[in-house]
Amino acid sequence: MSLPPHQESQSEVNAAAEPISVDEFITPEVDVLDSNGQTHLSLSGDWQLRCIAKIDNAMRALEVSIKSEHVTIDLGSIRQFDTSGALVVERLRDALEQRKIGVDYQSITADRTTLLGAVSSARHADFGDDDSAGPNLSLADRIFAPVGRLAYAFWDNFVAILFILGSVVRGTQLKRNRSSGISAAAIFSQMDHMGVRAVPIIALMSFLIGGIIAQQGAFQLRTFGAELFVVDLVGILQLREIGVLLTAIMIAGRSGSAITAEIGSMKMREEVDALKVMGLNPVGVLVFPRLVALVVMLPLLTIIANFAALFGACLTTWIYSNITPDTFLARLREAIDLSTLASGMIKAPFMALIIGIVSSVEGLKVSGSAESLGRHVTSSVVKSIFVVILVDGMFAIFYGAIDF
Repeated sequence: MSLPPHQESQSEVNAAAEPISVDEFITPEVDVLDSNGQTHLSLSGDWQLRCIAKIDNAMRALEVSIKSEHVTIDLGSIRQFDTSGALVVERLRDALEQRKIGVDYQSITADRTTLLGAVSSARHADFGDDDSAGPNLSLADRIFAPVGRLAYAFWDNFVAILFILGSVVRGTQLKRNRSSGISAAAIFSQMDHMGVRAVPIIALMSFLIGGIIAQQGAFQLRTFGAELFVVDLVGILQLREIGVLLTAIMIAGRSGSAITAEIGSMKMREEVDALKVMGLNPVGVLVFPRLVALVVMLPLLTIIANFAALFGACLTTWIYSNITPDTFLARLREAIDLSTLASGMIKAPFMALIIGIVSSVEGLKVSGSAESLGRHVTSSVVKSIFVVILVDGMFAIFYGAIDF
């Protein structure tokens, strides 16, 4: 609601009579004086964030309008000066120097000199990584630089794996006493964590997988009148491939991530360095028991997985195809032999060794941050699963070549 004219005038008089609040600011200004080919800029007022927008356009105009060979910027009349004001002043100085115009500061205090220097350093700092400089790289650099980094990373991983393997082989030669840092209790403890406690999830997963394979196989073979051969399908597929492969993948996700997290957290808390100071080999103390536990327990878990999968398949075929358990077992004995069982079990120790080594290498790479720990745990699971599947494929090619 507007006031009557006489009240407006009275309000203006009262406002003029009141003292200026400390929260009010003085509008920043810049006076330009050209003399003898030189320009003198006198800055005054409050050059702070709350009022810097009032002078920003004028300072931008000066960046292109000044034609003299030298500019002097006088800061003596500035009352308040913060980072935003320093940024505007430094932006003007950079623009003028790019045009080959000399710039000097006048009437500047030590604290303002420090502030301007910090702002200048921040403006010219490169906060990006090598990838952020992509537009300045040639096409060949963009293509081959990531390949080179990948090759170096692969070589570093290969050397780390050889180091782990060598240390483990050396650890098997140590005597089982306190000075060696290796005890049977540590191995049995890891066997309990990685093997015994994984039995429920491995058995449940395998039971479901066996039932699904049997159901889908029976539905497809029913079309050809060969529904009974679903027993052959489940038995051979489970014992040769699915049993050990899915068990290894589950262990890679469950135990492999735990190994990386445990060793990585010890690395973050400098417990690994403490073991070295005590004269103990960290690989022998931390990695060796876990590798032994994995190599022992993964074949046993594979056996449990095979039994659970065959039980699930037997139950499913009984429900969907009226194949009784006696018929299922009789057909299973005809379909499989010792080589079928052995072809799957031979893979288990190799897969266990791969999971343990990859997880340990990633754990020892952890630096001092929680972000690094999470990144290496993820990398451990992904690499372990990939290498396990790769090794399974190599075994399949090898078995095919020797007709096993």
